[in-house]
Amino acid sequence: MRQLSELDASFLYLESETTPMHIGGVYLFDASDLQYPLAFSTFVAYLRSRLHVVPLFRQKLKEIPLRLGRPYWIDDPDFSIERHLAYVNLGEHGKQSSLMSLASKILEEPLKRDRPLWHITFVDGFKLDDREGEKEGFALIVKLHHAAIDAFSGEEIMGKLLEYTPEPRAIPQPRPWLPRPEPSEERVFLQAGANMLKTPMQFASLAYNAAEVTARGLVHRQLRKLPLPLPLFTAPHSPFNRQITANRRLVSTQVSLSRLKAIKSSLADVTLNDVVLGLCAEVLRRYLLVQDNGTDRSLVAMTPISVRSSSLRRATGNQMSAMLLDLATTEPNPAARIRRIHRNAVDSEPYREAIAADRLTELLPSTLLALSARLYSELQVAQRYQPLFNLPITNVPGPQVPLFLQGARLVQQFNSAPLFDSMGLVIVAVSYQGQLTLNFTLCPDAVADGDAFKALTEESLASIEAAVASLGPDEGNELPASGSQSLTDELMNYMEGFLKSGLKRFKR
Repeated sequence: MRQLSELDASFLYLESETTPMHIGGVYLFDASDLQYPLAFSTFVAYLRSRLHVVPLFRQKLKEIPLRLGRPYWIDDPDFSIERHLAYVNLGEHGKQSSLMSLASKILEEPLKRDRPLWHITFVDGFKLDDREGEKEGFALIVKLHHAAIDAFSGEEIMGKLLEYTPEPRAIPQPRPWLPRPEPSEERVFLQAGANMLKTPMQFASLAYNAAEVTARGLVHRQLRKLPLPLPLFTAPHSPFNRQITANRRLVSTQVSLSRLKAIKSSLADVTLNDVVLGLCAEVLRRYLLVQDNGTDRSLVAMTPISVRSSSLRRATGNQMSAMLLDLATTEPNPAARIRRIHRNAVDSEPYREAIAADRLTELLPSTLLALSARLYSELQVAQRYQPLFNLPITNVPGPQVPLFLQGARLVQQFNSAPLFDSMGLVIVAVSYQGQLTLNFTLCPDAVADGDAFKALTEESLASIEAAVASLGPDEGNELPASGSQSLTDELMNYMEGFLKSGLKRFKR
């Protein structure tokens, strides 16, 4: 048995009817060069022959009695690949708009918990739009639960399932697989008890390490005299932070990586990730202005960061850290904003290293995290007070060489991420073959006119390119005029305000 980490388990407990916690993908394949169309039965045989490269595809959850501990991954003795596959033929409606509407509906549905947490829909009759005209193609709509993977490992899994050669290979027979016996309830109960006995020691060790690294980061801050990270719950109100429904929409658009790299080279001291974040920031700023929701305060993004390494590498699970990042949307110059974003990211480094997301969730049990998140939603904290952050933005580097499935070339992919109560928009940027795809997963009942993001992306990129040409060498690198504040003062001020608010309510 392999137990879920606290971070992995939290995605299970956060799931509700309106917030399915799976990562989605829509993969478009060009089948015009195939001698025969790829039949669904061929795809099933191909996938069956590749199951051994992704063990989680045949593992399901084993819950602990009375929820005394986190669930385990165990082999599914009743595994049947047919329970995880579906076939749809678009027929005469095989346009990309129809495919994306179908994908949105499929991605709204939560995965069933009585089986391995994945599902693939094979979409036939799909016509690829090409400069030379329509081409025959097909698509895959993939759902993988966030408890099993993060955005980075999800990209790795698809890379393992696909091929790197355009020549269709003979499909081998599936490797023999004998599921390990399902553990008895008694064994699971005993294992949960043993884990509970170890918890106090783990808590003490983690608390000490977290305090030590946080203190080191604080000293580093004071020495450098740089602004502290953003205080909690100070992100501005935005239309992205409204109560959401079960409806989902995926809007995607592409830009050339070469254009982004040219901006990076011109600005010199920034990373490609800074440029991507700067592009997202400009798109969001323009969207708010179009919607007449402009704010005089900068938007705040939560940016997940992979903490995988060669020595701590698992095939699945969530291995992420995260930081809150000021997107500098109050800076009018979009090129100078990229430099400010870079500086803000560098400033956050000591605290990003202090407590990675997986260690933080070990300090706080996943059930407590889930309860806190539910209360955050049900008490409408994001509506009544300022939100912790406005939206997550994830940048996932993808392969720059073409991938194939039985000779059909993967030409484009769209990726979705889970939405959360009071979090109606998520941006996932994925690169593939010299192109960057910006994917906007949104709740249309909270974020109106999602199609506007497509045009705004091109406008924003052109605006950044024009601003780079006239940018001064130091513009955007200036430090804020306000003096820095100690972390202790910041926490004391926050607690003082909280207590004053509580006393006022008590007096009433």
